[in-house]
Amino acid sequence: MARHYEVPPTAGLPPSISDLFTSGGDLADMASRVMGLTSPQVECSGTASLVIALETLKKSSTRSEVIIPAYTCPLVPIAIAHCGLQVKLCDLAPDDFDLDMKQLASLVTENTLAVLPTHLGGRVANIGEVKKLAAPFEVTVIEDAAQALGADVGKHGDITFYSLAVGKGLSTFEGGLMTANNGELRQGLLKTSQNIIPSDMPFELRRCIEMIGYSFFYNPKGLHYVYGQTRRKALQAKQPEEAIGDVFDFDIPLHRVSRWRMKVGANAMKRLPEFIEQTGRQALKRCDRLDAISGIRVIRDKSDARGVWPFLMVLMPDRTSRDAALKSLWSSPLGVTRLFMHALPDYNYLGKIVPATHAPNARDFANRMLTISNSLWLDDERFGKICQTLELAVGQNK
Repeated sequence: MARHYEVPPTAGLPPSISDLFTSGGDLADMASRVMGLTSPQVECSGTASLVIALETLKKSSTRSEVIIPAYTCPLVPIAIAHCGLQVKLCDLAPDDFDLDMKQLASLVTENTLAVLPTHLGGRVANIGEVKKLAAPFEVTVIEDAAQALGADVGKHGDITFYSLAVGKGLSTFEGGLMTANNGELRQGLLKTSQNIIPSDMPFELRRCIEMIGYSFFYNPKGLHYVYGQTRRKALQAKQPEEAIGDVFDFDIPLHRVSRWRMKVGANAMKRLPEFIEQTGRQALKRCDRLDAISGIRVIRDKSDARGVWPFLMVLMPDRTSRDAALKSLWSSPLGVTRLFMHALPDYNYLGKIVPATHAPNARDFANRMLTISNSLWLDDERFGKICQTLELAVGQNK
């Protein structure tokens, strides 16, 4: 195998240098035409999109609680706290990423402003059931599709937002898209954005420079230097949260995205549907291979839902076998990692904004799950080595 060949942890659309120079048109218009999004608006991040959504809802409500999964990105509770709202956690269903609907039914009240189900790892959450539970209380359902651009989502929720961060299906280095299911709400989101999102040219210039660097380094050789070495140093220093990238600042960057970065994103968007098809075919084939390993389960879409596959979420039999697999795979260049380090109540730095909550299923999910990159740069030989390691890890703990 080639030296200095690093597989990214997610299947991000490979950038093209030509994207930086060709006139790409309008990103929002391209997202509407290519992805079928209804009148999307472009923001500086998925987190900023969530802030805009919550601030919009606050204007017409005195409600103060936002229900989120007990296992999701730490930026979600940080955004809720940024808006002066209270986090309320709902446990996951057993062995699944979806919300525990029975518990959710007991949590929704007249003080609930919104519920945020997550399309985790591109898998499609059961938004229809969430909507049924939220409707009697007129609670807004916000679909967290940060990892699911291109998936069959956004049909049942009131607001949907997507991330265009580094390594996502489409990246503007950092960015977001959001839309809503009715014109009045879309106008409200746009007005809020205009009122609270400032222009910050120095910060946007930094993002433009980072976008150029991303275009040159997001490849197996470049990733060895800008991602692989940094991750391995954090693991050697026994700093797993830093290795994952789970430690976030409470100061959320809010600024307008330049026309140039939008054009770069619009250029890349043209290639996204074919890339989604390619990674989808690869993922389904590899799910079958993983399913043949006794004791593990790959998280798939339910019924006829159509998700996207930035990575494969694999549930190991127990924490011991998961940790045994990661002992060799996490520091390897094969694109195997953990998604989020903990269930939300177990992050010390979130203690002031996340309530102590009994969430056994979320904790179990965090303790047993690992992710395998679905990048097209992870060839069959490398994927085979991952499978062999998983088989050994499971066998050692029988």
